[in-house]
Amino acid sequence: MSKSMLAINRSWGKVMASRPELREQHELIGSIQPALHYPQNWTYATSHSMFKAYTHPLHDVGGQPDVPVYYEEKEEEDWELRTYVLCETLGWKGAWNAEERRRRADVDIGYTQYLGIPYYGRWLLAAARMLVDNKHIKVYELQQKIDEVRARYVKQQ
Repeated sequence: MSKSMLAINRSWGKVMASRPELREQHELIGSIQPALHYPQNWTYATSHSMFKAYTHPLHDVGGQPDVPVYYEEKEEEDWELRTYVLCETLGWKGAWNAEERRRRADVDIGYTQYLGIPYYGRWLLAAARMLVDNKHIKVYELQQKIDEVRARYVKQQ
C-alpha cells in the first residue's frame, strides 16, 4: 500500500481514501449539489459511496476544487461584534451550546444559504431559529422586532 493509503484520518480513525476514491467521492457529491443537479433514477438501495456523498457536510470542503480565494484582514463591523456577543451570551445563559450553534449555522441551513450568507449572518440566523424553535420567542415577535429595527435604520439614512 502507498503512504497515502496508510495515512490515518485522525478525526474519524479510518484509513484515508486514495486519490481515485476521493475523485469518485467528489464527483458523487457534485452530482447531488443543487447547482449541478442531474436527474436521478432513485432506487431503494443506496451504495456506500452514494451514502457518503449524501451525508457529506456542506462546510467540509477540504480537498475539493475551487477558485483561489483572496484573503484580507478586516475589522469586524458593529453588527458582527454584536452578533458574536449575543450568541456567546445565549451560550452563557444555557440557551444553547457551541455545538448546536455550529450545527444550526453550518450544517442545517443548506448549501445555497451556507454559501450566500456571511459568516456572522449564519450565526444570527441560527440564533433566531433556536430562539423560535425552543419557544423563547414567537415568530411574530421576532418579525415585529425586525420591522422595528428596519424602521429605525431607515430613519437614520
